[in-house]
Amino acid sequence: MSWFKRERKSFEVPDAPPEDRRVLTEGLWMKCEGCREPVWKKDLEANANICPKCSFHYKITAYERLDLLLDEGWKEFDSTLHSTDPLKFRATKAYKDSLESLPKKVGVRDAVINARGTLDGIPVVVSAMEYNFIGGSMGSVVGEKITRSVEKATKENRALIVVSCSGGARMQEGALSLMQMAKISAALAILDRKAIPYISVLTNPTTGGVTASFAMLGDLNIAEPGALIGFAGPRVIEQTIRQKLPEGFQRSEFLLDHGMVDAIVPRKEHKAYIASSLRFFRE
Repeated sequence: MSWFKRERKSFEVPDAPPEDRRVLTEGLWMKCEGCREPVWKKDLEANANICPKCSFHYKITAYERLDLLLDEGWKEFDSTLHSTDPLKFRATKAYKDSLESLPKKVGVRDAVINARGTLDGIPVVVSAMEYNFIGGSMGSVVGEKITRSVEKATKENRALIVVSCSGGARMQEGALSLMQMAKISAALAILDRKAIPYISVLTNPTTGGVTASFAMLGDLNIAEPGALIGFAGPRVIEQTIRQKLPEGFQRSEFLLDHGMVDAIVPRKEHKAYIASSLRFFRE
């Protein structure tokens, strides 16, 4: 019996420059915060930033929100309003720096965008909060802009929609921020007396003074799946009462079970759901 030794052939691979050695898919995939599975970023964007595997709802910008809700041709108003650091907050220089740098970085002058247009043909006024601007916090300008939306809806007999995405009142503006809670609520009371519908959309997160005022005052309060909604955060509550909170506490599903919100509506269904609700209110 004879044995043969095969010679291994070596294949020479030409050297490539370092910039061409990167994996071509680098940066195109991400791990979902919900299911922890890899997700193709383009699939996520095409699905309104909702995980196609587990339906985890990622945050979207205020402008993206308005494009999803409103028909083409909507117009922004009060876009020039911006905070001027009214209390000259000196505890840290970061607040003043943020007010100067964020408009260019985020593309908005403050943490809410006002728009006037139609939703499935229904005339509406919409305020959409922008979380990328200091956590969507409510300062004097945010309060003023939302109040102006309420007043415009009242004057023009248009339904009002407010999309909340906020960490609460802006501590750098102290009492000026807290007074916006009462100011917006008073304007909403006038809207209510005119029998004009107000729909509040609660997204992740909706907390603090925003929850304690206009976010929970809608004729219809709807929430996105899995949204954190509450006044104080879960950790603060646990430390205060020294008890472990129930599973899913302050998530939209928990609030629905306990009668705090009226419905949980996936993001892609918001437009159709709100349109149907507004037509029902008008009948």
